[in-house]
Amino acid sequence: MQYSLYLVFDFMQSDLSKIISRPGDRLSEPQIKCYMQQLLSGLEHCHERGILHRDIKGSNLLIDSNGVLKIADFGLANIFNPKPKRPLTSRVVTLWYRAPELLLGSTDYGVGVDLWSAGCLLAEMFAGRPIMPGRTEVEQLHRIFKLCGSPSEEYWKKMKLPASFRPPQHYKPGYYEEFGDFPSSSFGLLTMLLNLDPSYRGTAASALQTEFFTSSPLACDLSDLPVIYKEEEPYKAKDRKKHRTSKTKQSSRKKHEGDETKELIMTVEKKDDTDTPREEKQKGNEACNNAKSSFTVKPIKHNEQRLPASLSPILRSNAKIAPRTEAHPNATQNIQNFTLLQASITDIMKNNLGNPQYRRSFSTWDFRTFDPDKISKPFGVE
Repeated sequence: MQYSLYLVFDFMQSDLSKIISRPGDRLSEPQIKCYMQQLLSGLEHCHERGILHRDIKGSNLLIDSNGVLKIADFGLANIFNPKPKRPLTSRVVTLWYRAPELLLGSTDYGVGVDLWSAGCLLAEMFAGRPIMPGRTEVEQLHRIFKLCGSPSEEYWKKMKLPASFRPPQHYKPGYYEEFGDFPSSSFGLLTMLLNLDPSYRGTAASALQTEFFTSSPLACDLSDLPVIYKEEEPYKAKDRKKHRTSKTKQSSRKKHEGDETKELIMTVEKKDDTDTPREEKQKGNEACNNAKSSFTVKPIKHNEQRLPASLSPILRSNAKIAPRTEAHPNATQNIQNFTLLQASITDIMKNNLGNPQYRRSFSTWDFRTFDPDKISKPFGVE
C-alpha cells in the first residue's frame, strides 16, 4: 500500500529581494528594523533547535500580503551539534552572502554563517543594492578583506587554515567608508554581524538585544510595511470572471453564426444546381451518349504477342518511335569509343545479344537473360 504526503504552505506574495529592489523607493529605518527583527527571530528559532539554514538571502525570505516574513528554502539546511563537532561542507550559501570562513574552505563552523548573511542583508536594505557582489570566490574574498580588513595572525592560527589563502596585500577596515551614510545606531550591529571571526558575531538572540532595536525610531508595525501584491476585493474578482465568461460566449456565438452562414451558402448553390432547365439536362445527356458511342475500346487478343516488361530506359518494342531531335553536329566528337557505344545501343534495340564483339559486362549479360515476367512481378509491373 502506498501513501502520499502533501505539505500545504501559506501563499506568500513577495520576497525581500523584490522589496529592496523597488525602483526609486528605499526602505525606511523603522521598516528595516521590522524586517530584521523577524529575520533574527526566525534564525533564533532554528539555531536553538540545532538547525543551520546555510542559504540566507533575499529571495529565500518570503513576505505575505500582511508583511509577515518567513524563512524558506531549507534545501541546504543541516543539523549541527557543538559537542561533538563533525565536519560540514564549505560549498554552501550563495556567493554574495557567503561567510569568509566558508570561502577559505573551513569545515568547522556554526551559527556564524547565517549571521554573516543576515549582516549582508541589513547593509543591503540600507544601500538598496548588494554590498559585495563578487563574481568569483577570489574576488569575493578581496571584497570582504577590503571591508573588514586583513585577518590577523591569530585568525589564521585559530581557523587552522593554510597560509596560501592569505591576501597578497594588507587591507585596512573600511566600515566607515562603506556604512558612513547609514544610521549611527546600525553601525554596532553591522560590525558585529560582519566580523571576520565568527565567534565575535554572537547569536541571533544577542543581536536582537543591541542598540539598533532599542533606539528611536523603533520598528514599525506590519501594517506600515510596503505591499507589492494587493489582493482583489471579492466583487471585483466576480466582475472580472463575468467579463471573461461573456467574452467566451460572444466568441462561440460568432463562430456558430459563421458556420450557419457557410451552410446557407452551400444550400443555395445546391438549389441552383437543381433548378437547371430540363432542356439543358437533356442536351447534356445526349452529348454524353454520343461521346460514349464514338469511343471504342479495342479488346486484347490472347493470341497476340505480349511485349515483355522492361526495366531498361530503352523500350524493346517494334512500335514506331517518334522522330528524334538531332543533336549538335560536334556532340559525337565528345564521346569516346562512339563505335562501341553505338554498337551496344543497336545490340539492345535489336535484341542481338549473340555477337561477342560488343558483349558488355558479365553482370549485365546475366541480367538480360532473366525472364522479364519473373522480374516484373516484384516491382508490380504487369
